[in-house]
Amino acid sequence: MPSVLAHVTTFTITGIEPRRVTVEVDVRAGLPNFTIVGLGDRSVREARERVHAAILNSGFEFPARRVTVNLAPAYLRKAGPGFDLAIAAGVLAASGQLPVDALERFAVFGELALGGELRPCRGVLAVAEGTLRAGLDGLVVPRERAAEATLVEGLDVVAASTLAEVATVLRGGDRPPPPEPNVTALAPPRPAADLADVRGHSDVIGALTIAAAGGHNMLLSGPPGVGKTMLARRLPSILPPLTRAEALEVTRIHSIAGLHDGGALIRDRPFRAPHHQVSASGLVGGGSVPAPGEASLAHHGVLFLDELSEFPRPAIEALRQPLEDGRVAVVRGQRTEIFPTRFMLVAATNPCACGHAPSPRCRCTEADLARHARRLSGPLIDRIDLVLNVQRPAARDLARAGVTTSAAERERVMAARERQGERLAGTGVACNAHMESALLRRLVTMSPKAERTLLAAYRAGRLSARGRDRALRVAQTVADLAGVGRVDREHVVTALGYRHEQDLDGEAVA
Repeated sequence: MPSVLAHVTTFTITGIEPRRVTVEVDVRAGLPNFTIVGLGDRSVREARERVHAAILNSGFEFPARRVTVNLAPAYLRKAGPGFDLAIAAGVLAASGQLPVDALERFAVFGELALGGELRPCRGVLAVAEGTLRAGLDGLVVPRERAAEATLVEGLDVVAASTLAEVATVLRGGDRPPPPEPNVTALAPPRPAADLADVRGHSDVIGALTIAAAGGHNMLLSGPPGVGKTMLARRLPSILPPLTRAEALEVTRIHSIAGLHDGGALIRDRPFRAPHHQVSASGLVGGGSVPAPGEASLAHHGVLFLDELSEFPRPAIEALRQPLEDGRVAVVRGQRTEIFPTRFMLVAATNPCACGHAPSPRCRCTEADLARHARRLSGPLIDRIDLVLNVQRPAARDLARAGVTTSAAERERVMAARERQGERLAGTGVACNAHMESALLRRLVTMSPKAERTLLAAYRAGRLSARGRDRALRVAQTVADLAGVGRVDREHVVTALGYRHEQDLDGEAVA
């Protein structure tokens, strides 16, 4: 029997992007041997045992010849068990048990159990998007992840439970039942904690609304127990819903990270709150095999850092690039992975080590206060748009009803976002906080008094050049909430009131 060469298309995931991989299988005369080459990790090398057992236990013959599998391109690192199904299909085609031409129209992706059953793998949504972009007719995936693949419109998805079912489909036989329609994809987002539960703190609620309306970063500072964390956790209740494009991106990232159950689109904006012992790579992404960190998992949502001053300095300083660029580049060896990080940073911190400065209850020395202040660098604080001092609500406020509800504030946020959408149409920018300097100059209109007020603050050394732009973005959001098209002096004054004072060198000052 002459040697036979089969080609099967599958995908690997680098960062959060699918990369096409061609599984080449050559079966020729020689001593029985099964070799996999092509820069695969340990799980790929172990696929030999899974594929061999799955083929035999599914009623097929494993060729007693020399079998060589190449994962091309060879320079691209491959990781994970998702290559099992493609390798098995290639072996069956190269040994004459499946038609070779049937594999030209489909991509296949999935892990094999020893008995031939298909097991789900991470990143099916990304693989489905890659299959559509590659111009293939369809994708064969494990049934448990088929609903996730159907989120990509225009793709023929085959939901299989076993290797035998995959072989039947590729031979032109009856297909397994299609995946169940995902009605939960149209379900409303889950209810979040409501602002109606908040007593007092009307000024903080106003700042939360500004942050939600413009996508601005926020820092809440105050003594323990005043409600900083409680307020921050209610921010998602007033954020606008994800668009379909945003939902697909968020779902893809969470699927790759193994945090998605393979069902509906994620409809809620992410809210990530990592522990303060998180490492820099855990926060912004990385590892020996680069994976998304908390900053990417919060993409299009909120990254909440409680007790900010307790986070390791390298971790929070690593947030500078993600905050400024909306993405982070992780370099490992000779490759670079790009992870999106367009999130709102919301942080909470105590004003000092004991938490009670500057009240008489504070027992910190001047050295303690200086040491605590140095934990948060000026460059990081300069990237935060809204800084608030949260104090205890008055006793009379605790007995009153809440000053507003999440539904009421969400309506205001949605109206402001609509105004931003009209102004930013065609720019590729979603909200005010993401406008670059050129867009600010082109799209933001200020009154003469507003210009003079902002210029005076800059000349007085209260703002860096970056801080000036950030203050102007906040002022535009305040104007959007007020329903006016021009930024006036009162909008600039409001924005400056939320800025942390800076000296001319950019170091934070009390």
